[in-house]
Amino acid sequence: MPDNPHSGHRLRLRERFLKEGLNGFDDHQILELLLCYGVPYRDTNNTAHSLIDKYGSLSAVFEADYEEVMRMKGIGCNSAALLKLIPELSKRYMADKWRGKPQLGSSTKAGEYAVTLFIGLNYEVFYLICLDSQNRVNMAAPVFKGTINEAPVYPRVIVENALRYKACGVILSHNHPGGGTNASKADIEVTEKLKTILNSISINVVDHIIVAGKEYLSMAENGVVRF
Repeated sequence: MPDNPHSGHRLRLRERFLKEGLNGFDDHQILELLLCYGVPYRDTNNTAHSLIDKYGSLSAVFEADYEEVMRMKGIGCNSAALLKLIPELSKRYMADKWRGKPQLGSSTKAGEYAVTLFIGLNYEVFYLICLDSQNRVNMAAPVFKGTINEAPVYPRVIVENALRYKACGVILSHNHPGGGTNASKADIEVTEKLKTILNSISINVVDHIIVAGKEYLSMAENGVVRF
């Protein structure tokens, strides 16, 4: 097996990570370290820089199209698959961390839980978080993909899911992939409409949480809608 001329640098990167975590790393250094495991015998620094230059951010690299990434110099099928694995692995990790029936007894807990549902998603998704009588999660069901302005689909699908998962209460949640957690007029109108429909079948709407990256807005906590 040939000697790897970059092994010393890779070893230093790995040891630095194990000692300090990723807090002191630049985005390209994180990619460089990660790509070491997909590209055993080649310098990954230039490739990491090229990825950041092309996509603009670390998260955008992980969310990029697999075939498109494969066409970049220095990236093979193993490296492209490794990059695509990261957001899915993060999502699975967070789901496992919240495994069982987490109790969402506060807006903070509900917001933290909702954030984990949207890891790695660069398109809008609407979730219905179904709760039992103790505010424990029965199911977090993705009920719609697209913009919230396409509201006519919501009532039937949401009622079906709320009944299927025996919800005593529900938390509505959707993401803003473009950033910003402010509630739009459509967000508020849909929330009010769903409150009326679900209340009519004795299911309480507890909150509507808007997620943007690691940030979230609780409509209940911020008084956007009266629950």
